[in-house]
Amino acid sequence: MKRNLFIISMLFLMNGSVFSQLKLYGENFRPQFHYTPERNWMNDPNGLVYYKGQYHLFYQYNPYANVWGHMSWGHAVSKDLIHWRPLPVALEEEKGMMIFSGSAVADINNTSGFGSKVNPPLVAIYTGSTDTLQTQNLAYSTDNGVQWKKYNTNPVLNENKKDFRDPNVFWYAPEKKWVMSLSYPITRQIAFYGSENLRDWKQLSVFGPAGDTSGVWECPDLMKVPVMGQPGTYKWVLLTSQNAGMQYFVGDFDGKNFTNENLKGKILKPDFGTDYYAAIAYHFNPLGRPVSIGWANNWNYANEIPTYPWKGAAALPRTLQLKKINDTWQLIQTPVVALQSLRKQPVAYTNKKITKTTELLGFKGNVWEGEFVMQPAATGETGIQLAVGNGLGMTLSYNAATKQVNVDRSNTPDYFSAAFAARALSTAPVRLINNELKWRVFFDKSIVEVFVNNGEQVFTVQVFPGEENNGLTIFSTGDGAVFKRITIWPMKSIW
Repeated sequence: MKRNLFIISMLFLMNGSVFSQLKLYGENFRPQFHYTPERNWMNDPNGLVYYKGQYHLFYQYNPYANVWGHMSWGHAVSKDLIHWRPLPVALEEEKGMMIFSGSAVADINNTSGFGSKVNPPLVAIYTGSTDTLQTQNLAYSTDNGVQWKKYNTNPVLNENKKDFRDPNVFWYAPEKKWVMSLSYPITRQIAFYGSENLRDWKQLSVFGPAGDTSGVWECPDLMKVPVMGQPGTYKWVLLTSQNAGMQYFVGDFDGKNFTNENLKGKILKPDFGTDYYAAIAYHFNPLGRPVSIGWANNWNYANEIPTYPWKGAAALPRTLQLKKINDTWQLIQTPVVALQSLRKQPVAYTNKKITKTTELLGFKGNVWEGEFVMQPAATGETGIQLAVGNGLGMTLSYNAATKQVNVDRSNTPDYFSAAFAARALSTAPVRLINNELKWRVFFDKSIVEVFVNNGEQVFTVQVFPGEENNGLTIFSTGDGAVFKRITIWPMKSIW
């Protein structure tokens, strides 16, 4: 007996033990089709670049612990934006300088001189951060992003500011130059800079403050986004993040100034959930439109979420388009098509009529995609509950009086954080189309993403139910609701 106990103890203690390897990626709450690091903390996506058939995902990473700190750039690559292969840390904290957020570009014409015309470099542009100073710096790779070397005359941009961060760079073809978006967090402004070689930068203009100024501005991304149904027509979209939420502006960019066309006083959000932040995009990729990835977490409780040995996840990749709805440019976000390759055999229901009741469906699971097409009741609320069990469940509903979709996690575990419990309800105004509402829902252990009416509104929300809380119900508090079609696909793991 003592010998058996000794063996078990050694399995727990040995680094890289058989026990831990069997458990890894199978832990409670571990998403199965959202990217997470094998171990330790991650936050903002960085350096999203497509090069030689691979999508590179860099991200804020702590190599040493499961909480924020020692910021470096983690790294993973994918051929389809779904199946990811982790790589070694790309950029490490060094001499007291953390590697904060930034971007990466494929310098095809070798404007930087870090590579050659035959072997162009990948160039990372990042914020170097200390307690008193933030500067913009370069690193480069000539082996397709495996190994990185920091530029020996960093920084390339220094305004002697404590808060001056998150450079996002793209190639502006009309003037054959690089353009950088950069945040002045405290004054709620985005500055634009230009360069011909990625090393020497000159300020072009400053945008803001505008829109939501309730929190510091971070992680800008300025990009061309196609207009739906109008081939060859584009508008410019500027994404910014502030504390624990995001906004976007739509307008034009002439190579120097960004002109905002948002209706005065109207704040546009790419995501109405509690857990979506710092999204940036692959500007150029084979899909022909920008693809964004955000961090599925919230600064108000990010360090406290009950996951181990990792903490933090990337939200699903979303293709971006624009559509004008009621005189407002609306960002239309659609999960990348490659996600459909993870679908297993579907479970389907049709024409289920619900009147002032709740019906438990036969399906059970906590790793699935679902499509719900409904005609809501004319009064009250119509919707679904997921993660149902033990009297608990997360509610997605449409309120006929307010004409809003509500995502409510108040009846789910909130034991780990008062800040998590306080942010239980997310809402967004939505429209019925031909008296119907369509939801596409992804439930992945601890992350729920809801795409309303083919991506007109999106919610990303974390929830931490027990494994046994895997039921699904449909309900209505009014008369005459009809769920015309329900299709649910259990999903394969990407690990």
